[in-house]
Amino acid sequence: MPSGLFALLDDVATITKVAAASLDDVAAAAGKAGAKAAGVVIDDTAVTPQYLQGFTPDRELPIIARIAKGSLKNKLLFILPAALALSAFAPWAITPILMIGGAYLCYEGVEKLIEAVGDRVGEDETLEEEIAILNMEDHEKVMVAGAIRTDFILSAEIMAIALATVTDRPLPLQAAILAFVAVAITIGVYGVVGLIVKMDDIGLHMAERGVAASRAFGRGLVKAMPILLSALSAIGTAAMIWVGGGIILHGIEEFGFKSLPHFVHHFAEAAGQAVPAIGGLVEWVVGAIGSGILGLAVGAVIVGVHHFWPKKKAA
Repeated sequence: MPSGLFALLDDVATITKVAAASLDDVAAAAGKAGAKAAGVVIDDTAVTPQYLQGFTPDRELPIIARIAKGSLKNKLLFILPAALALSAFAPWAITPILMIGGAYLCYEGVEKLIEAVGDRVGEDETLEEEIAILNMEDHEKVMVAGAIRTDFILSAEIMAIALATVTDRPLPLQAAILAFVAVAITIGVYGVVGLIVKMDDIGLHMAERGVAASRAFGRGLVKAMPILLSALSAIGTAAMIWVGGGIILHGIEEFGFKSLPHFVHHFAEAAGQAVPAIGGLVEWVVGAIGSGILGLAVGAVIVGVHHFWPKKKAA
């Protein structure tokens, strides 16, 4: 009996070690996949706060929770099964789908740039009309639905990028890695969004406390919020363009058109070697700029076709 018990315990220990090794493998692969999708994650984080404008502070966190729930549902119930089906039955389609998503990111980024430097269209509503709209009973539902739709596109791109890094793994491991990425990125993105939108409330609370240093820091937080949100918007736009351009650059290399990708890679490598102390950073920045230039070009073409071709046909 004791020997049987020890054998059972030994089997349990062995199974535990195997399970722990598998979890480590999943976590490591998920970390790598998540890093590849970092640009889109930044954009996802930067986009969401705009859907909270006009709501009272007590509704901000519940709305973020609803969007996060919808995002997780998108990833686990719709995108994950579709990604696994692609991996199993049509792995050749992953790169074209990634490129289409990358082109969409470029388009969205260029659209945002045009809006930032030009006059905004459709801002002729009076303040009273805007307040009336914000006070509509189902306005929250409309905004949450819009945020979840936008998140679906970004989530699909994140999951597709993650899938492209694990296509050589067995299908069950792919499923575990993608599920891990889905949960971790959703918690990370919406945790950061929650912190960002409540920073002004935290600052106000600190500004009312008795300690001088706390009050000064709180006032600083309140003043920094508009700057932070503007910076996030700019970073999100830049991330859309360089990530989209990078995906397209990698895709055309996969299809055998290697001249442009190799030029960008070698130029970035040479720039990094010219500054050995921070060579890795310089190489990354130059590569991102190259991807960004391509992303701007692709986005500008799509924006031109989208906006000007229908007008030309109508004329």
